[in-house]
Amino acid sequence: MTEPLIRYGIVGCGSMGREHIENIRALGDARVTALADPHAPSRAAALAQLDAPVPAFDKVQDLLDSGLCDAVVIATPNFTHIDMMRAALASDLHILIEKPLVTRVEDGLEMLRLAQGRKGIVWVAQEYRYMPPVAEMIRMAHEGAVGVMHQVAIREHREPFYPKVGDWNRFSANTGGTLVEKCCHYFNLMDLILKEKPQRVFASGGQRVNHLDEDYGGRRPDILDSAYVVVEYPSGARALLDLCMFAEGSMDNEHITVVGDEGRLESLLPSLQLRHSRREDWGNRAVWGQASGTGRGVAVRRVWDTNIRYPGQHFGASFIEHQRFAKAVREGLPPEITLEEGLRSVITGLAAHRSIDTGLPVQLSELLPPGW
Repeated sequence: MTEPLIRYGIVGCGSMGREHIENIRALGDARVTALADPHAPSRAAALAQLDAPVPAFDKVQDLLDSGLCDAVVIATPNFTHIDMMRAALASDLHILIEKPLVTRVEDGLEMLRLAQGRKGIVWVAQEYRYMPPVAEMIRMAHEGAVGVMHQVAIREHREPFYPKVGDWNRFSANTGGTLVEKCCHYFNLMDLILKEKPQRVFASGGQRVNHLDEDYGGRRPDILDSAYVVVEYPSGARALLDLCMFAEGSMDNEHITVVGDEGRLESLLPSLQLRHSRREDWGNRAVWGQASGTGRGVAVRRVWDTNIRYPGQHFGASFIEHQRFAKAVREGLPPEITLEEGLRSVITGLAAHRSIDTGLPVQLSELLPPGW
């Protein structure tokens, strides 16, 4: 049976907005029916992707008032999200908003207030959890494949930030900082894997290589390009982020490890590999069944979802997220990634930046409102 058509408006037609268009086109029972972006070349590029012309507005309010959409995807620059959401949350439309949700805590808290009592769902796009080997790793970890989880390590060694319209992403005031802009995905993953809320953050990082010789009317980019971040949880579990953005030579540039008292899981991208090993109990002491570093006793498999119709930039994760979002819209389900989750991942990144600036550990309670 054919599902009811969902009509989408795309707010922000830059590279990520156009990636959303391709995912929506691949869904089947969905159609982009309107666009909004003040940048004419971006609007033109988005229109060129579509099978038929649609109204293209330069103001978001015109799109929201058009009656052409059931849902909107917000993929504008980070610092504009609060303005876009003030307008969108006043409507009944379903909303999928790109990460990072905000660049400031107070803006996120305002969104939470504005979203109370809405008819439409609000879903924060944190698609990394849907990458096939990552999703399988999370499923196995939650089913006890490694026993009690104690450590999560996430490494991303990659290329520098891509160019954006007007070079807005060269400045922390616009992005929230690299550990917000790039890494809120990873902080959200840590929380999801460990099923806990972060408690304390300690970080070290800087701008070592990238963008040092760039000049924008007398302004120099201030976005860091490398960092280590340790996140501590109430149970005593810890998570580590290792970020380097001048490491183009990496083979598997994204590597996630979960270690428990009974085993170990690894997810590697882009090879789509998942590795799993178990420990053996010899008497009163637990030891590895095989010597570490040999690969013996490690189960290795490639994980993919053949139902993914558009792999895109995120190994099919955005397509899967769009499928889940559409299902929630049609069936009246709650969002899988809430405004609160999106805000918490931003707060962890902001705490990491504060730790780098001060050289001290930062309690998340220093940035969180009472009761969080």
